[in-house]
Amino acid sequence: MLIFETLLGLLAASVLLALLARKLQVPSAVALVLGGMGLAFVPGLPEIELEPELALALFLPPLLQASAQRTDWTAFRTSLLPILLLAIGAVGFTAAAVALTLKPLAPDLPWAALIALGAIVAPPDAVAATSVLKGFKLPRRIVTVLEGESLINDASALVLYRFAVAATLAGSVSLAEASVSFLVNAVGGMLAGLAVGFATVWSLKRLEDRLLEIVVSFLSAFGSYFLAEAFHVSGVLAAVACGGLVGRQQLQLAARTRLESNTAWEFVEFVLTSFVFLLVGLQLRGIVERLEEYDVGRLIVLALAVSLALIVSRIVWVFGTFYPVTALTQGLKGKGFAPPLSYPTIISWAGMRGVVSLAAALALPAAFPARDVVIFLSFCAILATLVLQGTTLAPLIRRFDLTDPEIEAVRPEMVTARKAVAEAAMSVLADRVEDPEHGDVAEQLVGDYKARLEHADRLNEDADAAQRRMDAHLQLKLAALEAARAKLVEQRDELDGETLSALVQELDLEEEQIRVAVDATQAS
Repeated sequence: MLIFETLLGLLAASVLLALLARKLQVPSAVALVLGGMGLAFVPGLPEIELEPELALALFLPPLLQASAQRTDWTAFRTSLLPILLLAIGAVGFTAAAVALTLKPLAPDLPWAALIALGAIVAPPDAVAATSVLKGFKLPRRIVTVLEGESLINDASALVLYRFAVAATLAGSVSLAEASVSFLVNAVGGMLAGLAVGFATVWSLKRLEDRLLEIVVSFLSAFGSYFLAEAFHVSGVLAAVACGGLVGRQQLQLAARTRLESNTAWEFVEFVLTSFVFLLVGLQLRGIVERLEEYDVGRLIVLALAVSLALIVSRIVWVFGTFYPVTALTQGLKGKGFAPPLSYPTIISWAGMRGVVSLAAALALPAAFPARDVVIFLSFCAILATLVLQGTTLAPLIRRFDLTDPEIEAVRPEMVTARKAVAEAAMSVLADRVEDPEHGDVAEQLVGDYKARLEHADRLNEDADAAQRRMDAHLQLKLAALEAARAKLVEQRDELDGETLSALVQELDLEEEQIRVAVDATQAS
């Protein structure tokens, strides 16, 4: 009962802290971590130890798969080079920067141990960045690069971490062996993820039951991860590959399955994300208790050095690679794109660390040199980047006032797609107009789709005016639906439960359709 009560208490705390974060206008991740730190020292509360392997297996697969399912893989391929430079190059550069910074301050620690610490804190946390960025309308290139980096960097950091730990304990490890192992881990992990992904897609097409389909989609995240780990390859990349494949097949599922699956995934993401950051904060008591015999002043100096090295090294790497790579890639495509200063600035500052770093630190072997100090420094790096960068990233984005053409302009592909969809629907309805029984209905529907085509054409000619008309149209429909729902409330005692439920569901689905349309028009 104690575990169950504790979980319920943490879930309740996450709701309160999320509301507090909204009121204070700070990222929920920051409020949850600080709230967890406060709860860690409340007398009488049980001490919660974060089991490293359980943390990685419980939190990473579903969160990575959810992110992979939403990823725009076309844009991912377009930005593959800058993504790889961050996910692999920046990880190695950061690990080296941390080691070089700490060696003069901690000469008793071997280089391999310092590289291990660098690998632990190198990968920015996808969940933390998403919790800050989701409230902003950013250029797609920034979002694509940050999301793409978060899908790969954990895998590259964990491979470097494992070999640094092995080198620390064994004395040395071959660089060639490490390189081959990285390739084997990456390829093996992706193959395992694709295998589970294909099996999942095959199952989803045949289950014909939305609840079973949703359950299978969740199981596939863990299945891909554990299959890869069983073969000692990257479970992280397995979850990403599986999620990407399943996400591309979403259109083949029933509409109701997609709608309810999205809701289910959003709920799970909220719960897991809340637990992640609360548990990070709750580890503080145990970490502090293990450091009683250490010099506090020296620990503070080391913590500041690690945090500074993390932040500065990412800024240096991003600014050192972003413009040359952009010029190269755009030049090869025959395009001229000169990204403004806001692009590398936001990417370099979105470097908050999270649960992967803490789990990797806690998983260090007992014989690892200065293990407690490494865990403490990892926690401080997470805290510093979350609080400093997490709370200042939003003001930084506002400071740039991103009136980028990518954001403000109507995207041609959106207009083209809208017209193609309307024309495809009209081609089917046109054959039914002459039907003596249902021709009038078909003609009315054809008129609706013609209005959509006209709106798409107006977006090309006068985007602002067309957008205002569409917004007004959608808002009026929402007002009408609200009036209809109010009427149902008045008559709910006069209707049987089944009729009331069916009518409410009709209105809810129509409202959801309108709200999706509102979001789409704002995004375009």
